[in-house]
Amino acid sequence: MLYPMSPKVVELKRKLESFMDGHIYPNEERFYREAEELGPWKVYPVVEELKPLARAEGLWNLFLPESSHGAGLSNLEYAPLCEVMGRSHLAPEVFNCSAPDTGNMEVLERYGTEKDKERWLKPLLAGEIRSCFAMTEPAVASSDATNIESSIVRDGDNYVINGRKWYTTNATDPRCKICIFMGKTDPDNPDRHKQQSMILVPMETSGIEVKRPLPVFGFYGVPDRASEVVFTNVRVPKENMLLGEGRGFEIAQGRLGPGRIHHCMRLIGLAERTLEKMCRRVRSRVAFGKPVSEQTVTQERIAEARIMIEQARLLTLNAAHAMDTVGNKVAKAEIAMIKVAVPNMACQIIDWAIQAHGGGGTSNDFGLTHAYATARLLRLADGPDEVHRNQIARLELKKYSNA
Repeated sequence: MLYPMSPKVVELKRKLESFMDGHIYPNEERFYREAEELGPWKVYPVVEELKPLARAEGLWNLFLPESSHGAGLSNLEYAPLCEVMGRSHLAPEVFNCSAPDTGNMEVLERYGTEKDKERWLKPLLAGEIRSCFAMTEPAVASSDATNIESSIVRDGDNYVINGRKWYTTNATDPRCKICIFMGKTDPDNPDRHKQQSMILVPMETSGIEVKRPLPVFGFYGVPDRASEVVFTNVRVPKENMLLGEGRGFEIAQGRLGPGRIHHCMRLIGLAERTLEKMCRRVRSRVAFGKPVSEQTVTQERIAEARIMIEQARLLTLNAAHAMDTVGNKVAKAEIAMIKVAVPNMACQIIDWAIQAHGGGGTSNDFGLTHAYATARLLRLADGPDEVHRNQIARLELKKYSNA
């Protein structure tokens, strides 16, 4: 292997796969049923039942690199484990490795005060509460985050926050207790990347209204508890400011790099499982006198899917290795490349699998519609394809600036 797994990771992967077989896959039908029946405003009992089992197995907080709170794994070591978890929508939260909590925990770990860590990071690490991240806004093109209009204004010993956010994942969850909010503290700063700040906002604070859950391709709660939230004269102590005014983009880059690669790791697992479903389906169906698996178009798609998954995995492992060795900032091209390549790969393979399942592929019976919603969402979340492609092109052209 180009990137061999350490004995520690091999053992964790074995334990994860065993847990998936014993507890995750058998409970998926129940999970989707609870999500549909209870809706995005409720806690799903199956998740809470499985969390203690995962924690007892030592399969908990595997994502935090360079931290005493996690498993002490590098990004490269975490990649094959995250891929296993990505095979099921149920799995990540059961192992306390789901977005946006992972990214928020990393922010608190890196940039929070000791008081912040005690109040918010500790219960998040324990899986006792959940969190949300309020960045995207409905009134502006948020693919350019400098457009964000929400305001954070200093008033004595407090900051006053106003703004309308959406796709604020987790806000409808009754366990969501803390929000990391991005807004402008210095809108007139000539450096547009110094106008923004991030601040901690307890969800119980007066002036916060969770307006509605937002469906993702008609699904509420799975694959995402997307929400619209309005902040009206929300007042929090000045100590809640992270790092200091004007450092929002600095924090965002520290947060979004790991978040992007985690999404890609999980999508590779989802694509692998989708290919498995496709292969089993076409071997069990006969059309025009022979198994669908013997149709040339089917074989071509299966071959292309295998090639695409292997390419995506190697590209993602390379990005993880770069993050570990040269840091997230230097590895920005590698991160941007996987953020384009992996969701597009997953969308294509899931589309082929839907086609192979016939009409049933468009139902919820095979999990393919949820899978497609996830993959298609991730061509937008944490930056759309177009933004990442532009960044890759600029970095490539920069190599020839003196040519």
